[in-house]
Amino acid sequence: MDRQDRTTTDAWVSLPTEADLRERGSSGGPYDFGFLPNMARLIAAHPTIGPAFSALFGTIMFRSGALDRRERELVAAVAASAQDCFY
Repeated sequence: MDRQDRTTTDAWVSLPTEADLRERGSSGGPYDFGFLPNMARLIAAHPTIGPAFSALFGTIMFRSGALDRRERELVAAVAASAQDCFY
């Protein structure tokens, strides 16, 4: 089924609102541009996978390694673009 043929919304997961996340003290960290993107809301929706994913992401993007931060951001941007991902 093509995306245009869908009559229902794509998401079936109950996502916390941005206000709920802000109330819990959640922020976008270094990626907080004054709003929390839907991806942050999706990650926060799962109590086990969300924190594990966030910890993994933090390790990959911010701990020292073979690539510096700019190079990691570039790899992430190219990979997201290649997959038609808007995040």
